[in-house]
Amino acid sequence: MLHYRIYHDESGEEVVEIDTDGMELLHNPILNKGSAFTLEERRLFRIDGHLPPAVSTLDQQVERRYEGFSEKNSDLEKYIYLRSLQDRNETLFYTLLLRHLSEMIPIVYTPTVGLACQMFSHIFRFTRGVFLSPENISHIDEIFYSLPYRNIEMIVATDSEGILGLGDQGVGGMGIPVGKLSLYTAGAGIHPAYCLPVTLDVGTNNEELLKDPLYLGVRRNRITGDEYLSFIEQFVQGVKRHFPHAVLQWEDFSKQNAFTLLEKYRKEVPSFNDDIQGTGAVVLAGIKCALRITGGNMADQNFAILGAGAGGIGVARQICESLVSNGLTPEAARDRIYVLDSRGVVHEGRRGVDEYKKEFSKGAQFARGWSLEGTDGITLLDVVRNAETTVLVGLSGIGGVFEKSIIKAMAEKTQRPIIFPLSNPTANTEAAPEDIYRWTRGKAVVATGSPFPDIKFGEKTYTVGQGNNVFIFPGVGLGALAVGAEVVTDEMITAAARKLSQIVPQDHLDINCVYPHPRELREVCREVAVAVAGKALEQGVNRKEVDPDKLEECVHSRMWTPKYARYTRGPEKK
Repeated sequence: MLHYRIYHDESGEEVVEIDTDGMELLHNPILNKGSAFTLEERRLFRIDGHLPPAVSTLDQQVERRYEGFSEKNSDLEKYIYLRSLQDRNETLFYTLLLRHLSEMIPIVYTPTVGLACQMFSHIFRFTRGVFLSPENISHIDEIFYSLPYRNIEMIVATDSEGILGLGDQGVGGMGIPVGKLSLYTAGAGIHPAYCLPVTLDVGTNNEELLKDPLYLGVRRNRITGDEYLSFIEQFVQGVKRHFPHAVLQWEDFSKQNAFTLLEKYRKEVPSFNDDIQGTGAVVLAGIKCALRITGGNMADQNFAILGAGAGGIGVARQICESLVSNGLTPEAARDRIYVLDSRGVVHEGRRGVDEYKKEFSKGAQFARGWSLEGTDGITLLDVVRNAETTVLVGLSGIGGVFEKSIIKAMAEKTQRPIIFPLSNPTANTEAAPEDIYRWTRGKAVVATGSPFPDIKFGEKTYTVGQGNNVFIFPGVGLGALAVGAEVVTDEMITAAARKLSQIVPQDHLDINCVYPHPRELREVCREVAVAVAGKALEQGVNRKEVDPDKLEECVHSRMWTPKYARYTRGPEKK
């Protein structure tokens, strides 16, 4: 196992004491400086002659790598280029990423990461993270012991069954934990050596993958039932033994598993589900910002959520909690929320309603007196017309499902409709922002899940805010780690949403943009983390003793900034 120690010398310069050298050092992405190794370091660590003679600065390396990035002709090529850079030199990768966040977040994460997951077995170049399967889960201790770095603080794990709007991607789902953790480092400053992406490869039901001769995953159908739950239990117990204070983020599980695993393990290990809680928080924050534009009150809105998966129910929960905090009873709050799936409104009169949907299931007679379009279920258009929907959220994964008739009906019922077609990737967006502005004659406030260009309507130009979970989850993880939270509570997630809604500046709202700009990610994550840490202290779920008056300092001190330190030899090599 590699050992290294970071300290500051008498002048305050950061020094890293390491016990490796030669090609092993050049092939270590955490420690590698590439052409930036000084002449003294090259001689000291026996790499002189293994690099071109000129010594580069970090700025020169960034310029060189950005030039290479810009020459790539497709987003997938750019993704491969950046991932290859990360596999060689993490410091350079994150410096480049931070300088070009707006351009590169859509490459390292949504929407490009979806295609990368689909193509995983064909573009695979270098291993990253841990792949656990039924074949090796009994050796989890050996696998964790073999990690090059043992001070893991942040784990993102997926079983790849619900990848974005793409569904089951088998082993290819590893692209999601890798991408998420890149954003934890870029946004929240969690050191890359402390991050662990995990794919729980329990098989796949994707027939295209099973027939692909190059597929790299377990070539069998997914395990289910007790076998699946036993596998997850072994994983969680392994995490508890080796990384008892790490925060675990559950990512892109199937709908029912997402809720089951969150409720089962959230008090056993500090953990949260970004699809449920992160999505709920970022959408609630966007709605609150939109109301700053429209002038409405949260308690006066009527909500329709198309998509009853983990994200849809997560949004419904956050909205409900916000309505209750605004004075409504839980029953009155749920009355204002309509959740729809592929069969229409979720209600008690329907057979086969999934258990996790039932908390927002309407009574069997909820539509008595409504004027309905047809007899085959109660549709979104029925809800918009009869319930006078003012806020419409799309998490359906179905491109174009917000049809013109639905949007126009909203505009007829409310002066300033709030419409969020949030499904990823871009092709799955429920409606194009440009169409929504045209159909509502510029009255709507629009946000999307994927990036879209500015919209010119009439004499004004509007910026489409991107409701990306990246504004929530890195700050939640950092805030929890800063105070050593024993559990990630619902109130901590709500605190993140509240803070995000408060820090969007007025000049954004003036152009109908309800989210920060991606280039502001670092500052957003810091403020969200402080709010989350503060709520953890208030609730007494912290392990670490932290002065509430010094929370900002505590959070800021934990945020790693990519830069090269001076290297010196450790005691194990002379």
